[in-house]
Amino acid sequence: MSMKTLLLNPPSFEKFDGGASSRWPATREIESYWYPVWLGYPAALIKNSRLLDAPPHHVSPEETAKIAKDYEFVILFTSHVGFNNDVKLAEMMKSLNPSLKIAFVGPPVTTHPEVALHASEAIDFVTHKEFDYAVTRFANGESLETIPGVHFLKGNQMVSNPPDAPIEDLDSMPWVTPIYKRDLNIKNYNVPFLLHPFIAFYSTRGCPALCTFCLWPQTFDGHKWRQRSVQDVANEVEWALDAFKPEGLKEIFFDDDTFTYNPKRMVEMAKAFKPLKFQWSSTSRSHLDYETLKVLADSGCRLFIVGFESGNDQILKNIKKGISAARSLEFVKNCKKVGIKVHADFIIGLPGETRETIKETIAYAKEMDPETLQVSVAHAYPGTDMYEWFRDKGIIMNTKMSDELGQQLPMANFPHLSGAEMLEWVHKFYDEYYFRPKPIFRILKGAMSNHNDRQRLYKEAREFLQTRARRRKLVEAGQV
Repeated sequence: MSMKTLLLNPPSFEKFDGGASSRWPATREIESYWYPVWLGYPAALIKNSRLLDAPPHHVSPEETAKIAKDYEFVILFTSHVGFNNDVKLAEMMKSLNPSLKIAFVGPPVTTHPEVALHASEAIDFVTHKEFDYAVTRFANGESLETIPGVHFLKGNQMVSNPPDAPIEDLDSMPWVTPIYKRDLNIKNYNVPFLLHPFIAFYSTRGCPALCTFCLWPQTFDGHKWRQRSVQDVANEVEWALDAFKPEGLKEIFFDDDTFTYNPKRMVEMAKAFKPLKFQWSSTSRSHLDYETLKVLADSGCRLFIVGFESGNDQILKNIKKGISAARSLEFVKNCKKVGIKVHADFIIGLPGETRETIKETIAYAKEMDPETLQVSVAHAYPGTDMYEWFRDKGIIMNTKMSDELGQQLPMANFPHLSGAEMLEWVHKFYDEYYFRPKPIFRILKGAMSNHNDRQRLYKEAREFLQTRARRRKLVEAGQV
């Protein structure tokens, strides 16, 4: 009999979407929540389990600790930004149930296991990278000494068991969507550019791309690209479309590191998807040609999330993006031709950034004219190549990674470009992009045609303006 196990995406901050499976671990400018996909797999493997995704279900730390009191084992997915609050929560849970076993999983404990273990006696062990089988074996009664890929303390010394090789046969893994049906309310998950309600899961693990800033392949699931079979993915889609019909499911999002990496596989996926007649979106790189995009659009593809990062080719080379600015422009033009929308991600403050390159990227975004965009300040997470670059250059700031709400603070002060100025450029980027006729027309058209979209737009605009005002107060107070 398995231990009674709680798999926890913790309430690190209020409205925090920076934990399990979040691409950019921080509180969003607009309240939004991604699915805790990584926790879903062991939740399906461990028979006596529950997946608690606290932030979107608005479960407070105090409520979480009370829930954990009735369990034997908690698996807590932590983040660099939320780690200190997660430690406090672990201690709260242990105070209510001293016999409770607690494991921390996620990138911070992979990159700094000894720091995590010494942070609190409440943490019994931590895991290395993918943790599906390690936590399952512990829940099934196996001793830590024999479980691959775990770190724990003996006395005051850390014991590190060598990890297993990454899981290759992904078809042997359980589906996560039945766990969503069992434990989550899909109407609580909202992302501004996705249809509501949506669900999200993976068809692959790992990413062959070498982007120096990207957290997940460098610290968690690796650069080796492992694939589920097309048929297994299609089977889960078919199950989910039927299971979530009562909830009014509108879209399936494939949240892989790069869903579209292999164009041949994508054509096969499109053939499997088309008879199912559903709308889907995914992550993508800007390498797909017109013919492939047309096939995907015909199969129900509605939108891609693409990290373009910068409009300056030297910066793209500095971060090993592997795609030129011109190629990305062509990709977006082709997406528009076939009717696929693009949500574009840009980053300010990457290696080589100057005021001139920021202006170049803003002009580039206007020329590209994606449906929507998101602008972030560069954040070099420990364990990434970009963190090493910042540290070697001596420009990582000695400051917290976030404010008291979990929203990112700039990590770097370039000699020619301060962190405070970078934040101001984020605001200028949004202003210059969105206060143009084309985006305004798109926004108003959507709002006029759908009452729910109008309500959503009003809420998002209010939250964004509140975030902007808070950032400016931080700058004025000298905290950035």
